[in-house]
Amino acid sequence: MEGTGPPDFADFAESAYASLLRTARLLTGDPHAAEDLVQAALVKVYLRWGGAHRWDSPQAYARKVVVNLYATWRRRRWHTEVVRPGNDSAPAPDTHDMAGGADARLELARALAGLPRGQRAVVVLRFYEDLSVEQTAALLGCSPGTVKSRTNRALERLRATGALAGYAGDGRAGDGRAGDGRAGNGYAGTGRGA
Repeated sequence: MEGTGPPDFADFAESAYASLLRTARLLTGDPHAAEDLVQAALVKVYLRWGGAHRWDSPQAYARKVVVNLYATWRRRRWHTEVVRPGNDSAPAPDTHDMAGGADARLELARALAGLPRGQRAVVVLRFYEDLSVEQTAALLGCSPGTVKSRTNRALERLRATGALAGYAGDGRAGDGRAGDGRAGNGYAGTGRGA
C-alpha cells in the first residue's frame, strides 16, 4: 500500500476498519450503509492525518468521526439511498458473533433499527463499545444526563419488544418499572422511586 497516503495511515485504516465497520453496522442496521459510513469517516480521518500526533488515540478519533457522520446523515444526500431492513437476501458474515447466535443477533439488529437515532447511538456506544456515561456524552456532545435518559428509554423500548429476553438484567422484580439493571434508579432526591 505504498504511496496511498501519509505514513502509517494505510496500516491504521487496515487495522481499524473491522472495528469501525462493526460499530457502523450496529448504528445503521444496514451493512451497505455501514460500509459507506466507514469509508466516508476514513476519508475525513485521512484528510486530518497530519495532525494525528495530537490525538490521544487515532482509533477513538475515527470512532468519533463515524458517530458524528451517522448523527448528521439526515442532512446528507446519499443517506436517502439506504436499503430498508429486511430486504437483504443474507446478512454479511461476521466472524465475531457478539449476540451469541445468528437468530439472536438478527433479532437484536431489528430491535436496534427500531430505535430513534440518538437512542441507538447511545446503546451501541454504552453496551457494544463499552464506553462510560461520561465518554459517551463527550463523544456525542451532550450531557451525561441525556445519555442516561436515552439509555433508559432505549432499554425500555428494547424490553417492550422482547429483544432483550435471555440477556442479563432483562427481568424486573418488584414494582415492574423499567431500568437498566444498575444500582440506583435515577430518582434519588425527587420523592419518586424508593
